[in-house]
Amino acid sequence: MIGKQKSSLPEERAVAGGEYGPQPLNAVMETHGLSNHDVVAAAGALVTHKMINKARRGRRLSRKVQMKVLEALNAAVRGKMAGAPETACYEFAELFNYDGR
Repeated sequence: MIGKQKSSLPEERAVAGGEYGPQPLNAVMETHGLSNHDVVAAAGALVTHKMINKARRGRRLSRKVQMKVLEALNAAVRGKMAGAPETACYEFAELFNYDGR
């Protein structure tokens, strides 16, 4: 029986328990004055309060959930900024300092 291979990436080995620390997403939300509820409300059923909270604290999230958080944040920012163009949005690297798997 072949066991699972562990990741050999140094940044993943350095992270204990999936804690990446506060993410840039947290600062972006504070800059725009957004709460977790604001982002969830703007996204509809796309994300939950728990997903946003984990993303802000830096708990390990899958890439799929990270992308949902990104879409939800962009929707919330566009909703808050009246008349903002559709292209005014954040990119993945501006919100997270790790890549979910």
